[in-house]
Amino acid sequence: MWAACPRRPSRWSASLHLKRKGLSHRPGDRQGAAEARPRPPGAPLRLRRARRGQGREVGGAGQSSELGAEPPSGRNAPPPLASCLAHEAVSKLLQADLSEFRKKPRQEEDDDAEEEKAPVTLLDAEGLVRTFFNQLWEVCSRWQKQVPSTAQAPQRQWLVSIHAIRNTRRKMEDRHVCLSAFNQLFGLSDPVDRAYFAVFDGHGGVDAARYAAAHVHAHAARRPELPTDPAGALREAFRRTDEMFLWKAKRERLQSGTTGVCALIAGKTLHVAWLGDSQVILVQQGQVVKLMEPHRPERQDERERIEALGGFVSHMDCWRVNGTLAVSRAIGDVFQKPYVSGEADAASQELTGSEDYLLLACDGFFDVVPHHEVAGLVQSHLVRQQGSGLHVAEELVAAARERGSHDNITVMVVFLRDPRALLEGGAQGAGDLPSGLSEPETNTPPRS
Repeated sequence: MWAACPRRPSRWSASLHLKRKGLSHRPGDRQGAAEARPRPPGAPLRLRRARRGQGREVGGAGQSSELGAEPPSGRNAPPPLASCLAHEAVSKLLQADLSEFRKKPRQEEDDDAEEEKAPVTLLDAEGLVRTFFNQLWEVCSRWQKQVPSTAQAPQRQWLVSIHAIRNTRRKMEDRHVCLSAFNQLFGLSDPVDRAYFAVFDGHGGVDAARYAAAHVHAHAARRPELPTDPAGALREAFRRTDEMFLWKAKRERLQSGTTGVCALIAGKTLHVAWLGDSQVILVQQGQVVKLMEPHRPERQDERERIEALGGFVSHMDCWRVNGTLAVSRAIGDVFQKPYVSGEADAASQELTGSEDYLLLACDGFFDVVPHHEVAGLVQSHLVRQQGSGLHVAEELVAAARERGSHDNITVMVVFLRDPRALLEGGAQGAGDLPSGLSEPETNTPPRS
């Protein structure tokens, strides 16, 4: 996917013109046109299929924001516009009386005890989403006439190349997030521009990775320390997401877990946080800058922590916690807590404008491609493509597969400078990215 954000909100009016609800669809696309209308009672909704024995439920505002951002962006609305529309519609939805959507108890006695422990209020997704679509319709109808002055575009553009494959595994359990309009999605009005990027590598099912991809950034946005301590906000967001997913896992008998790595660029500072062995590296003037140390059982400090809790680390084709998991920290893995910790690490680094790009990837990539080879692979691709980074992530994934990776592979390259400048060796500033790239291209597999 190639993501680039418009600079001026004036362009958004054109996106809304004759595209009610901000959702563009091709002429003759009846399904797209139908989805752009208010949803009356009884009208079908396109929701993810629920697991057997489970109802469709939404837990809290974080997942509401996820539901809110999907429809506009899925119809090619510019990311900042989609985020602003979603924020406005979700805000109005949360101001309404949602008591009618509260999940009805299945067993009265058990429900009372359960509700006392629940970290969120569970809502019926089908009715809630129907109401949300109607709110979104109303917002777009108003904005079609005039986009409010408060709906501002991000201060800079982001060029991002993403590719993900299932590879030889039966299921695709990776998830990724590319949120160039972080402030717009959450209604943050301070002058610090923010963008968020993340990769989550699930195991034992996709539930934990899907949940983390929907909630980590939402929790970070609501943390009061976000303006003063963004790294701390990310760390707490991971902890809170793990806490909430563990409650969900116990309630729904889920056994999955996920590692994760995220990068939040706030102004001229990069903040990263991670759990497990998904990794992020920074490349600066062709040199790899190490930002983190992945959480693996063979690390001395991780082994000592696990053994102090009464667990053990053993070698069974690789180092594993209690003979099972090959990572020592993750969201979820309810039956391996507290040995598999949900406490993330975080770090920050000032950006000078000489940085080339960030690369976020799961272990399916980094297990076979060493850090020191990344810059050479990217540079070779840019030379062949005459400075175009459009398919660089695709080539990196192909390189990992050729080297024997059988795992799911996700690679995200976030350019911090114009890729063409990397060939010239120029010290181009961080704000000098090209402005003519606005059409997204996606080469990731459909999510299950």
